[in-house]
Amino acid sequence: MRKRSTTGNQAYDVVVVGGGTAGLSAALVLGRSRRRVLVVDAGEPRNAPAAHMQGYLSRDGMPPAEFLAEGRRELERYGVEVVRDRVTALSPDGEGEFEVGLADGGAVRARRVVVATGVVDELPDVPGLAERWGRDVLHCPYCHGWEVRDEAFGVLAPEPFSSHQALLVTQWSTDVTLFLDTVRELPDAEWERLAAAGVQVVEGEVAGLEVEGDRLTGVRLADGRVLPRSVLFVASKPVPREDLLGTLGVEFRDTPFGAYPVVDETFRTTVPGVWAVGNAAGPMEQVINAASAGYRAGTVINAELLMSDIEAEAARRRAGVFTPETEAAVARACTA
Repeated sequence: MRKRSTTGNQAYDVVVVGGGTAGLSAALVLGRSRRRVLVVDAGEPRNAPAAHMQGYLSRDGMPPAEFLAEGRRELERYGVEVVRDRVTALSPDGEGEFEVGLADGGAVRARRVVVATGVVDELPDVPGLAERWGRDVLHCPYCHGWEVRDEAFGVLAPEPFSSHQALLVTQWSTDVTLFLDTVRELPDAEWERLAAAGVQVVEGEVAGLEVEGDRLTGVRLADGRVLPRSVLFVASKPVPREDLLGTLGVEFRDTPFGAYPVVDETFRTTVPGVWAVGNAAGPMEQVINAASAGYRAGTVINAELLMSDIEAEAARRRAGVFTPETEAAVARACTA
């Protein structure tokens, strides 16, 4: 990935903000559609701490960094530019296009924008938790459950709904302990379900983790007790990077995990010309979902740009300002 020169004000059909799975997928479709595309990537993928990604057909077990690197190599075939930088501002120009400000002080123009900035996982304030994140402190059993099957699971419950996670992970281990931590009460029905699933419940605040030889060995409580565990599931709080969308006036919806943009089935936001894909559109998107979202957005954006150009040319013809140059431009667009 190169660092680009931002001299001048270059124009692109589409600027993709974020070079994770969703952003690269959208860029791939658009590049193959002969669009001029710029991907601006700050290099902060959500799954960077994970050694492998799972559940992606034909790529199961592939390291996330290797997966993204292969994606960038594929984009090179179609002339898509991928640069290491950060988008600091998105501003409508009043004519249906956008000024895109970059951290290096430069700016480019875009007819359409795809925001794929993802989320940041906010973890409970437990000493040692962040250091083990993505290794033996995990959040998604569908992502990691098979690899740690039949081990001694712990589930940290910073919120009452974490008991659902404890029930879920019993599919991968029969040795599951739910640490209530600061949760003081659970509904009677939830206690019944936990008992039926064979989940041990431990009350008391969690003070830290026990680690030996770079492996999690236990969970330490504030009263000094240490319960042996080799895996700890934690429900992180996904915090969306919504600043850019917010400044554009995109409408947001409230969810149990925070505010996320309102999008349609193609991931178009309420601001014309702006799409939000992957975890920028919702907290539960896995890698395979993000790839699908980017693909869908890319196809719709290309079709929208094509029809916009054709309609504009039709309007010029009606006004009697048709020229051979515009005829050639429309012919190229129609064969794209």
